[in-house]
Amino acid sequence: MVFKRLLGSLGVGGPTVDTVLDPGAVRPGGALTGQVHLKGGSADFDIEHITLELVARVEAEHEDGESEGVVAFERFTVGGGFRLAEGEPRSVPFSVTLPWETPITELYGQGLGIVLGVRTELAVAGAKDKGDLDPLSVAPLPVQEAVLEALGQLGFGFRSADLEYGRIGGTGQQLPFYQELELAPAPQYAHQVNEIEVSFLAHPGGMEVVLEADKRGGFLTPGHDALTRFTVSHEGVEHQDWNTLVDGWIRQLVEHRSSYGAHAAYGHGDPYAGHGPGHGEYHGHGEHHDGHRSGPGMGTAVAAGAAGLAVGVVGGMVAAEVVDEVGDFFEGDEEEEEG
Repeated sequence: MVFKRLLGSLGVGGPTVDTVLDPGAVRPGGALTGQVHLKGGSADFDIEHITLELVARVEAEHEDGESEGVVAFERFTVGGGFRLAEGEPRSVPFSVTLPWETPITELYGQGLGIVLGVRTELAVAGAKDKGDLDPLSVAPLPVQEAVLEALGQLGFGFRSADLEYGRIGGTGQQLPFYQELELAPAPQYAHQVNEIEVSFLAHPGGMEVVLEADKRGGFLTPGHDALTRFTVSHEGVEHQDWNTLVDGWIRQLVEHRSSYGAHAAYGHGDPYAGHGPGHGEYHGHGEHHDGHRSGPGMGTAVAAGAAGLAVGVVGGMVAAEVVDEVGDFFEGDEEEEEG
């Protein structure tokens, strides 16, 4: 996807940029590859740097409710330090590594309603311009897929997914936001919990799985949240009895008799506060309300119940809808910045 405009800060006659990502979804911690295509303008220009910025649509909680905006969570300089001659076409290949905590946007090819993008910044003669933005598709790691598949096999159903600004206390979280996958309870737990939320915090050595339950209240007791964490390895995924393991996690979670400090653990804070280079940018957009896996599992649950957060449809979001949503959301962000 390309913004059909010249680089505004360079004026008419400046170079144009078009970033093309290699096809297919990328995995967290994996290589994102592609090429940045440049076309020289009406004169020679010195290209100081070409930077790729990973951005995400994120929700933030405030005293007055919730808002959503764009968070830039990683930057990579992939080229620069050369002169682009008048009218000269030039392609700059790149290969960069995604952060391990990069949210997943799809499961078995079905969109989850998560919006990620790659924004290209070109610095020329002291001027900078964000001239191109492309949607980014991220597939789950094998261990993430195994956990979700087990939950599907156990009877949990996918409801929605979102990105929440803030940090989960007591974890090794690196990004300024975390992903929540909201699941309807399996029938055997429906009388105890209203909903289960799953968050993955992956790192090179393994992954933290954070589970939170919205527990139902009793006749004399109010409902409350319970939260617990588990750590798993990337190794030996195919040899693990995931159904038994994950069911044990759920049983431990729902048997908690009091809150595990869920409200304190999920710290939202000020979305405008800095978190280091590239980790504090937030452009608000206003208020808005056997040991082996088998069978369809969570993949079928996603296909049957995935609701795109923006379009609100039942059924997996098709690729065109994802592209449209990315374009609409980030183009609005670009217009706000320029204004």
